[in-house]
Amino acid sequence: MSISLLDRRSAPADRRPEGHRTRQVRQEQSAGAARRIIGVLLLVSPLEQVAFDIYTPSLPKIAEHFAASNTLVQNTVTAYVLGMALVVLPAGLIADAIGRKRVLLAGLGLMTLTSIGCALAGNLPMMIALRFLQGLGAGTCLLLAATVAADRFRGAKLVSVLGLLGAAWGSAPVVAPAVGGFISQFGSWRLVFVVLAALTASVGLLVAVVLPETLQRERRSPIDLRTAAGVLGEALRHRGFVAFATMFGLVAAAQTVFGVVGPFLYEVGLGFSSSTYGFVALGVGAANFLGAATCGSLVRRTTTRRLAIGGSTVLALGGLAMLASAQFVGLSALAITGGAALALLSIGVLDPLTKGLAMGVFSNNVGLVTGLISTFCYVSITLATALMAWLPERSQAPLGWFYLAAAVGLVTVLTTAAKHTSRVSVAA
Repeated sequence: MSISLLDRRSAPADRRPEGHRTRQVRQEQSAGAARRIIGVLLLVSPLEQVAFDIYTPSLPKIAEHFAASNTLVQNTVTAYVLGMALVVLPAGLIADAIGRKRVLLAGLGLMTLTSIGCALAGNLPMMIALRFLQGLGAGTCLLLAATVAADRFRGAKLVSVLGLLGAAWGSAPVVAPAVGGFISQFGSWRLVFVVLAALTASVGLLVAVVLPETLQRERRSPIDLRTAAGVLGEALRHRGFVAFATMFGLVAAAQTVFGVVGPFLYEVGLGFSSSTYGFVALGVGAANFLGAATCGSLVRRTTTRRLAIGGSTVLALGGLAMLASAQFVGLSALAITGGAALALLSIGVLDPLTKGLAMGVFSNNVGLVTGLISTFCYVSITLATALMAWLPERSQAPLGWFYLAAAVGLVTVLTTAAKHTSRVSVAA
């Protein structure tokens, strides 16, 4: 009997440490898996922006090569963004049905093939068509990066992760123009697309090997167009969601326009080389990266409303600096760079903030809802790039007016939807 009692007492004592160790191991494994996922997403997230920014220093050379106008060459940008705008909803719907990984790999494969095609393009219409197809592939990158993050994280943790992804996305305007400008000046604009093809192929291989499927089978939604229409209709009737998605679209458009207008202001208007412009864009992009990197900590220290208004104020200051310099100084590299740096600093904060708020409204059909958010984003970018391509690039004033209008629009939408904003929390 004594042995039996001893056995009963000692067994729990032996099992408790083992159970604790098991839980600890599982927690460490879970944390390690989360870090690996975030690591891969940090490479996936900026790819669509890299494909946008890496060749923008080459736009004047492409125009010269094909004997085309600046406006026509800028349509390669508009076509690319239009492709992204059209793909995100079907891609989100398919990702909800078959999982995230296969859709992402298909997009990366399409980006690789079209990059090779752009490198070999014999005329500008062919390049515009290829850039549209490339946009279809690129649209899956940011969409699926955010969707995978939403599969694994919620609340303040999601905003924090989106801040990291926003910092990675913001690193594209930092690094890509400098790299693209260097390649274009000392090599060829075609070589830029060869490098892009190698990059997307490498990330695709990493996704295939490292990234797990984050959407479990029991959470998948079969493709049902009627149900999808109902989900989209519900989202579009939700005033808070529409407000946040609209704000995100305005922020994304404000971030993009510098890459469209900048090469012509610096290279054509001021006579800078493409590599010099690339280093200017490096400095401006660094401000954007800084804003995105600090968003996660800022969102824990203040309210989202105050942070949004503060960011919009800094964005307006950047626009006013450009307008004032255009009026009193003229075309000035220092004024353009300073105003753009202020604007991009604020955009770095506003981008993950507004996207996190929009993604936090719904917890089901995340892929489809994220696709709708991305649609707001890419439609705004398409309209903005078309507008900036139409406006003259002889002054920084159009860019300043755009930044100022975007800031006013952000505050107006936020104020109109104040009661919806107050109901949404990004707390964990």
